[in-house]
Amino acid sequence: MNNKMFLTSYKMHTIQKNRISLTVFGMLLLGLISCGQAPAFKAEQANLPAPKNIIFFIGDGMGYNHVLAANYFEYGHEKAQPYEQDDWTRVASATYPAVIKQGEDETLFSNGYSPRLAWSDPSYNTTDYTDSGAGGTALSTGRKTYNGSIGIGLDGDTLTLLSEVAKTLGKSAGVVSSVHMSHATPASFSTHNHYRGNYEEIARYMLFNTRLDLILAPGNPDFSDDAKASENNDRYVGGREIWQQLSANDGRIEFNAGPQSFRVKDSNGDGQPDPWTLIQTREDFVKLASGAGPARVLGIPQVNSTLQQGRSKGDNETLPYSRPLLENIPSLTEMTRAALNVLSQNDKGFFVMIEGGAIDWASHDNHMGRLIEEQIDLNNSIKAAIDWVETNSSWEETLIIITADHETGYLTGPAHPEQVNAPVVNNGKGRLPQAKFNFGNHTNTLVPLYVKGPGQELFRLAAGEKDPVRGPYLQNVQIPQTIFLMWGKTEY
Repeated sequence: MNNKMFLTSYKMHTIQKNRISLTVFGMLLLGLISCGQAPAFKAEQANLPAPKNIIFFIGDGMGYNHVLAANYFEYGHEKAQPYEQDDWTRVASATYPAVIKQGEDETLFSNGYSPRLAWSDPSYNTTDYTDSGAGGTALSTGRKTYNGSIGIGLDGDTLTLLSEVAKTLGKSAGVVSSVHMSHATPASFSTHNHYRGNYEEIARYMLFNTRLDLILAPGNPDFSDDAKASENNDRYVGGREIWQQLSANDGRIEFNAGPQSFRVKDSNGDGQPDPWTLIQTREDFVKLASGAGPARVLGIPQVNSTLQQGRSKGDNETLPYSRPLLENIPSLTEMTRAALNVLSQNDKGFFVMIEGGAIDWASHDNHMGRLIEEQIDLNNSIKAAIDWVETNSSWEETLIIITADHETGYLTGPAHPEQVNAPVVNNGKGRLPQAKFNFGNHTNTLVPLYVKGPGQELFRLAAGEKDPVRGPYLQNVQIPQTIFLMWGKTEY
C-alpha cells in the first residue's frame, strides 16, 4: 500500500448502521501499511464498532480456486456459500512475508506482490511466498515477519497477539484446528517462538504460559492417523510426561517433565490457576456443544496428525469420501459448535481462531479429493458459526472473518499456463472439476477475505490496492490491525 501520508480532513459518513468518524479512522488507517507499522501518533478514541465476539476462520492454503472447486463438486455452481453473498464484505488479501529467509550471512527480503506479474507470468506466483508461521503471525499480530516465526518480529521482539488482547479485555479466547494443536497457525495465535518447528516447546507454552480458555485440535500420541491405538510422536502435546499427566485429568495445576516444572495460568482473572479439563472422544466433543461446559477445555481427538485428511488412501482414490470418514473422530464443524458454546459463557464475549488446517496438507499432496473434503468441512463449520450468531447472538455484536494464510498447490483450471491463474472448470455436481495443481508448495497469489458483522465496512475501506482480476485488496496485516483499532488498541 502507498505509505504517503495524506492528512486531509474527511466528512462524517454513516456506513450502514455504524457511525464512523472517517477523519479519525482515516488517520488511524495510515498505520495499516504493508510493512505492518503501527500508527505513529495518538488520536482520540474514534466512534468505531466494538464487536463483543470475533470468530476468525482460517482456511490454511485456501485460495479462490479451492472454494470454487468445492462449490462445483457439492452444488454444481459457484457462489454457493453464505459468505459469498452480497451481505458480506468481500475483498482479497496479499499474504507475502517481510523476509523469505534469514541466515547468519544473508537476509532475503520479499519483493511483495505484483498484480501485473501475478496474471502474466506463470512462474511468478511460486516466488516470495509465506509459510504458515509468518502468515499466521501476520494475521494474529498485524506485523509481517520472517518465515518460520511464531509471534516473533523481525528484530526478535515479542509481538502482541489478538488472543492476548482479548484476554486483557476480559474476553475468553481459544484456538481450534483440524491439524496438530502446536502447528503453525494455532501456535501463531497463542504462542511466541523463534521457530515453528519447536513443537514440544510450543505445546508447553500453549498449556502453561497462555491464558487460553480452550484448545481443540489433534496431536494425540496414543492413536494413529486412522484413529487406531498406536504409540506416536508426543511432541505435539508437550512430550510423553506432560501427556500422561494431562491424561490423568485430575485437575492438577502443577506438571513436571524431567527437571522442569510447569504451572497452569489463571485464565479467568480470579487470581487462581485454572486446570485443563481434557476430552478425547467424539461423544465428549458433541456433548460440549450444549449446556454448561468446563471452565477450561483441552480437546485432543483420538487421532494423530489431522482429523480426517491423514487417514489411509486407496491406490486409485480420487473422489471425495470414496474412503469412509473415521466415525469416532469429531468433525471441525462439531468442534466449532463445542468451542462457541464454551467460550460464549463469558458475558464479556470471546475471540476464537478456527483453522481448516488440512486444506493445506491435501494441497501439498496435490490430492483434489481430500482437498474438497477439507474445504467442505471448513464451509460447514462456517455455516455452524453463522447459525450460532443468528440463534444465540446477532450480527450487531458478533464479527465473523474468513480468510487464508496463503494459497497452496497453485490450483488452477486446465487453461493454465496459457491463461495464467485460470479458474477451475465446472463438471457438475458430484464430479471433480477440471483442475490441476501446478506446485507442491505455497504460492504468492491473493487469497479471499470475507467479513460480516460490526465493522465489516472497515475492511473494505482498508483495501486500498487494486488487482486487475480480484479487485480491491488489502495486506494480511491490516486484518488484525483493524480489529485492534475496533478494540481501542492503537499501539501494539
